Amino acid sequence: MSTGTAGKGPERLRRWWHWLGIAWLLVLLVMGMQQWRLWSQQSRIDTDILALLPQDAHDRLLSDVTRRIADGSSRQVVVLLGSTDGTAAKRAQAAFAKAMASDADSGLLVPSGSIEGWFDEARAFYAPYRDRLLTPAQREQLQQAEPGALAEQALGALYGPMGAPRLTEWRQDPLSLWPQWWQQQARGSGLRLGDDGLLEAEGKHWAALQFDTPGSAFQLDGERHIDGLLERAGQAAIAVAPDLEILHAGVPLHAEAAAVQASREINTIGWGSMAAVLLLVWLAFRSLRPILLVAASLLIGCGVALAVTVLVFGKVHVLTLVFGASLVGVAEDYGIHWFASRQGEPANRRWHLLRHLLPGLWLALLTSALAYLALGLTPFPGLQQMALFSVTGLAAAFLTVIFWFPWLDGGEIRPTRFSRWLGGTLDHFPRLHGARSVGIFLAATLLLAALGIARLHSDDDLRSLQSSPPALMEQQIRLSRLLGMPSPAQFYLVQGADAEQLLQREETLTERLRALARDRRIGGYRAITDWLPSVARQRADAALTARVEPGVLEAVSSAVGEALPRPAFAATPLTIDAFLAAPASQPFRYLWAGRVNGQMISVVMVDDLSRADALATLQGAADGLPGVRWVDRTADFSQLLGHYRKLMGGLLLVGIVLVFGVLWVRYRRQAWRVFAPTLIAGALTLGLLGLFGQPLQLFNVLALMLLLGMGIDYGIFLIEHRGDASAWLAVCVGAASTWLSFGLLGLSQTPALRAFGLTLLFGIGLVWLISPLFRPPPHDGPAPDGPTT
Repeated sequence: MSTGTAGKGPERLRRWWHWLGIAWLLVLLVMGMQQWRLWSQQSRIDTDILALLPQDAHDRLLSDVTRRIADGSSRQVVVLLGSTDGTAAKRAQAAFAKAMASDADSGLLVPSGSIEGWFDEARAFYAPYRDRLLTPAQREQLQQAEPGALAEQALGALYGPMGAPRLTEWRQDPLSLWPQWWQQQARGSGLRLGDDGLLEAEGKHWAALQFDTPGSAFQLDGERHIDGLLERAGQAAIAVAPDLEILHAGVPLHAEAAAVQASREINTIGWGSMAAVLLLVWLAFRSLRPILLVAASLLIGCGVALAVTVLVFGKVHVLTLVFGASLVGVAEDYGIHWFASRQGEPANRRWHLLRHLLPGLWLALLTSALAYLALGLTPFPGLQQMALFSVTGLAAAFLTVIFWFPWLDGGEIRPTRFSRWLGGTLDHFPRLHGARSVGIFLAATLLLAALGIARLHSDDDLRSLQSSPPALMEQQIRLSRLLGMPSPAQFYLVQGADAEQLLQREETLTERLRALARDRRIGGYRAITDWLPSVARQRADAALTARVEPGVLEAVSSAVGEALPRPAFAATPLTIDAFLAAPASQPFRYLWAGRVNGQMISVVMVDDLSRADALATLQGAADGLPGVRWVDRTADFSQLLGHYRKLMGGLLLVGIVLVFGVLWVRYRRQAWRVFAPTLIAGALTLGLLGLFGQPLQLFNVLALMLLLGMGIDYGIFLIEHRGDASAWLAVCVGAASTWLSFGLLGLSQTPALRAFGLTLLFGIGLVWLISPLFRPPPHDGPAPDGPTT
């Protein structure tokens, strides 16, 4: 072939690449302007942990109800101030409220009332309906007691010094039914109120305050605003009550903790891995140009990934950014491979070099993208975001390298002492050749892997993924126990064609739950019908009191010699609309979901599930009741995690077959040399997880899928440029930076990301050590431009 003919290929490539480089620049400019307009309108960062979880496409009703329950409490922050002295607790309450109102950040939390204030409002609201508010015990008493006995009871309440405390004048309630109803409500809600209106528990008086965030609880910027506000108010309260104990809990506190943690990890992982990559590039090339160009490819990759993710999803989750920060350790492989190959090559040979590198680079991008895209097969919106972010980031970094580097890298890249030493270490690795040596190595490594895999156990419990600070979780649990707050993840879902049918079905359920509570098999329950009986029950109770109380009043009138007519009560029953519109319903509105998909929906929550001898007991309480079912969202999500762990394990096997097929097309019988190191490293990684006592979760399996895509790259580079020290230099620098990136991800306090990082920490290190053992001899077979036979 003549020199003129040989030069036509690079010259034609250079002309094409000129226009492709300009086109890529225009794409980036348009995308940058579009993103600037989007981000200038509002923040696109999402910190809602629920957004990571899959939606029930097969059960939209349950998904919608769960979301409404979560939304109902997502803005609430509850504070308890406890002291052995009730007066001190009240002083602390006033000081805390005053400090909250005067703080510069006071707009973050708005007071939403207190227990004492709510009780006054609720008593006034329920007063006209007193005649139709009866407990089961009162209903039984009025049906069975003799009129004379009831009259004596009424006289005792009128004159006896030890009569029950009254909430209204005697004539309004001669049998003292209403105080008993309120006491029953207090016991049912888990509250123990003292004479001073404070909660009494654990030998202390507790003042309760409730606040709401005016906006979404998840619109946070990674700073401790709410926590700092509560801390300053707490200091003011302690100043007036030194022995004060402060507890606070609420979804906004967990959301802020997650945002603060994510912000810290983005800085640690993203900038840490960036610094590590640039340091390695400097040591390998000792030139500013490689550092600037590799950094540019990484920044463009992350920027494009962010832009595309926001365009598709509308927002980007903070955990996607944390995971995407580790993308730095993968996307830099393309730039490093370019500069490792450029060392010692004259500048006028770079177009020939590009043609030489393109097949291997394209193959590396394809295998990595396939592995990342596997994340998008799950129904987890967070993982789908991570998949899209990673694939687009890799593609953008790759296109930046191949379109711009040949134009911008016009100088000389001289080998450095470090690069010569690192590239030369390939000669110190033994090469496995012959069936005997390969068989012995495989047997030894698989035996070691089997020992660890035998100890490996799975853990799909959703609670194992909890990443909130332990101190905050401890306060949340303790405050929930003091206030008798039920778990929002486990409840009965009640359906009805209309509000009346729904309330009647709920009353049937609560009759069974009262029996369980009497047997101490559950702590109690929360139901809307405790505060809003069905119309049928209201009418029956009103008729019962109207039949009994006039006779009692007549008997007492005869005894005291004074006419005592029965006062009038509300003529119509209390309705759901009137109840929901009144402030008295505020603590219980989360139990009423309203109309969802054509059905009226409410939920009944159970207190202190630790008393339940088995969840089958709670399931059994719903058996045979139309429109009632027991829902355990924690168990449902845990089961879902286990299902997708097994599914992704199967897809991993399918991916192994597909990737091997791609490698076979190019390398034929030499494809096993590219493939074996990654398979062995994956098996050893599972073994190490078992030996270190780490459970196998969905996120470990997903990390193994990424290892399949990234680990293959090292074998590809070694067989594409067999015996080439520059290829080994690129593998070492790329593997080290990837290992550091995912190693830092292993430091994450988010369990899912930590599982990712730890798995890849083992896997990447092992595949880097094993890959050179399977490299072919430099003279083995034809050049990799064609299939190796």
